[in-house]
Amino acid sequence: MRARRTTLSVPGSNPRFIEKAQGLPADEVLLDLEDAVAPSAKEEARKLVIAALNEGDWTGKTRVVRINDLGTRWAYRDVIEVVEGAGANLDAIMLPKAQDAGHVQWLDRLLTQIELAMGLPAGRIGIEAQIEDARAMVNADAIAASSPRLESLVLGPGDLMASLNMKTLVVGEQPPGYTEGDAYHHILMRILIAARAHGLQAIDGPYFNIKDVDAFTRVAERAAALGFDGKWVLHPAQIEAGNAVFSPSQDDYDRAERILDAYDHSVTVEGRGAARLGDEMIDEASRKMALVVAAKGRAAGMTRSRSVGDAALGDASPGN
Repeated sequence: MRARRTTLSVPGSNPRFIEKAQGLPADEVLLDLEDAVAPSAKEEARKLVIAALNEGDWTGKTRVVRINDLGTRWAYRDVIEVVEGAGANLDAIMLPKAQDAGHVQWLDRLLTQIELAMGLPAGRIGIEAQIEDARAMVNADAIAASSPRLESLVLGPGDLMASLNMKTLVVGEQPPGYTEGDAYHHILMRILIAARAHGLQAIDGPYFNIKDVDAFTRVAERAAALGFDGKWVLHPAQIEAGNAVFSPSQDDYDRAERILDAYDHSVTVEGRGAARLGDEMIDEASRKMALVVAAKGRAAGMTRSRSVGDAALGDASPGN
């Protein structure tokens, strides 16, 4: 999977922001044609986005364009013009307000038609689907299963909060008066489970108070603890914190790699289904858990600081 610890949202109508984004350490850059662009600027923004994809230096970044939602008059032209103009330099399309499987399938079919017409590899351009209202929450499983192009489910917190009539004006924070537990726990878990059931990434939405990095970090840590792969960022100040939160610590990454090596040695060399790493027994479940941490570290470009020689491999029998 692509690294998506941080997805930097950039207005497609702002050339200065687009240029600056190319030098920032976000894993993914989202060139936005939807909410961040005024209706009068949408058609010009398409041209700016196409030029940026073709002429910019996006080395090491996943390049995504968010189109307008299917209830608008701009959506189909967004897809056609962007993919015909810069499809070779585009990694994925983000579909906002995806309410059911049919929305994603519409985009899938249109992408295929354009790819075939333009001589692009059919199926290469991915889709990210935003879950942004109550209907989408109910249909999360169907959305997640809707297309082989789908790469991630993304929480759209502002629209979802409005859809649910939540009593708050601060996107990402707990609604006033909700003092027991976390008002977003079910929402986050619903999206996470639907994504994981279909092999997709789960991405948390933005935190709107861009100056409060500590609060951003707190909210990001909640999503990371549940298992989310990353979070939207709206300002360069949030990128470093987001990348750190959604990367394993060096110690955890090293240990995960050692667990994988120790288990592989036990199975392939010693013919055992379990191993001992130091004072701890490890087995197939340990391998799966370690693989999650190791995969996140590898995607983040981490390298090992300790060798497998540190692993104490011993008798794998339960009594030792």
